Amino acid sequence: MNKVIIFLLGCGALMVSGCTQTGSQIGSNLRLCCPGDYASYRQYGLEVVDMPLFLADYVSTEFSSVLEEQGLVRNDQVNDVKVTLRYKQVDLLPGQESVDPWVEHESIAIELSYIARVEIDIVETRSRDLVWAGSVSRVHRVRPGEYMHEDRVRPYFYKAFQSLLTSYPALDNPQ
Repeated sequence: MNKVIIFLLGCGALMVSGCTQTGSQIGSNLRLCCPGDYASYRQYGLEVVDMPLFLADYVSTEFSSVLEEQGLVRNDQVNDVKVTLRYKQVDLLPGQESVDPWVEHESIAIELSYIARVEIDIVETRSRDLVWAGSVSRVHRVRPGEYMHEDRVRPYFYKAFQSLLTSYPALDNPQ
């Protein structure tokens, strides 16, 4: 029995077999930069919201890798800033609203087309002020029979987060 697995970032840039999309880039968008006291930030907490479990693990790992390159250390209990990674999906084709892209399907007869976006908010823990915000996204077109190769997705997330976080101010004395 063939199963079709339709997941979040299921096509094109993420090296899915049979996709009609080409290219390998996940776009990034900076929404807010730099009103915070970045020199004092040393630790961050991380929360993942509205993201499937299979995806949450490696998205948070790749984001953490890039943020730690900025000099921050993850501490979910006591931290200077709290990072939220939130998944949003915008369906682009009529009639696909009833198709849940997070679950396995025995068969699917329609094409899915959507924008998959991971929104990133960094909030200062003490003041609760938003001090940095951005997102990574990709338009996807998934045809019946296609599925996501999860092991190939990680480097694309890493590159997108790395590109996005180039605007994040470096610490004066990372420890």
